[in-house]
Amino acid sequence: MMVTAFFATNAAVADNNAVVFEIGGAGEWDTKTSASQFGPNFGVEVTPIENWLEIELSATPFQVSGATEWESELVFKKPFELSPTAELMIGLGPTWTHSNRPGERADSAGGEVALDFMFWPKPHWGWYVEPTYGVAFDHGHRDSVGVAAGLLFGIP
Repeated sequence: MMVTAFFATNAAVADNNAVVFEIGGAGEWDTKTSASQFGPNFGVEVTPIENWLEIELSATPFQVSGATEWESELVFKKPFELSPTAELMIGLGPTWTHSNRPGERADSAGGEVALDFMFWPKPHWGWYVEPTYGVAFDHGHRDSVGVAAGLLFGIP
């Protein structure tokens, strides 16, 4: 009964938000070395084509071995409504990583596939969980799996 009340508002309210801000945390694991890194996650999302396209720009500063690695993404997503208060978005887009870690390339391009689950208990706030798979296009072709989670704030 409590769960039903929590999810009782309409997910279409999320469509009334011109801009959605995301703030949370992220973790990433290298599939070859099993190395992990964690950091805060910040993002902004807009919907240029209702029910067809959402665009997310996000950034995460990771602290790795005393160095900072900034990872930024531009993900193009197709939204699907799962319930009146829940959405799933499937996305794909480029990534850019800047690192000041000794012995590594300073800048690296890559690509990412993401599943973005958004839950909207109220019209202008909610929460998200976003698992990802990414590949760096540098000489090592590193690949990683990650997850970001946090709060959503919609601006009408």
